[in-house]
Amino acid sequence: MQLVINGDARTFAETQLSVSDLLRLESVELPDMVSVQINDDFINRPDYDTTAVREGDTVNFLYFMGGGQ
Repeated sequence: MQLVINGDARTFAETQLSVSDLLRLESVELPDMVSVQINDDFINRPDYDTTAVREGDTVNFLYFMGGGQ
């Protein structure tokens, strides 16, 4: 499966992946602190296990950053 993840083309041997599967495969640290966007649509966290990623999708992992004064 071909995907674009955070702007980088990636190839996966799997033909079926959920958002949760992809987070594991990409070794995303602190997945509870990451929002996922597929083709410009934000995915609700409770739907990560059931939302499929499809061939050619553009996926963005958006990390929350704290700081400032």
